[in-house]
Amino acid sequence: MQERFPEVLKAVQNLGTTVRTAGPLDNKTSELIQLGVAASLGSVGAVNSHARRALQAGASEEELQHALLLLISTIGFPKVAAALAWIQEVLDNP
Repeated sequence: MQERFPEVLKAVQNLGTTVRTAGPLDNKTSELIQLGVAASLGSVGAVNSHARRALQAGASEEELQHALLLLISTIGFPKVAAALAWIQEVLDNP
């Protein structure tokens, strides 16, 4: 994508930066929210990406796990269990 459509990727990155700074939520909270959405979509890559970013923003392992556990009644146990396994790979390989 970067090679074929660099202007599109730059616009998406700029949009992400703009919306993250548009309100009162801190970066850690924003990443935990995005982690939850990624888990609900079943997106391994996005779960891993937002888990890494949340850790970089100061989230603990327990906060990542809790953010996902909160979703059990909303997205179901199987999706949460899968997301917990995916973030474990991130936690094991910082």
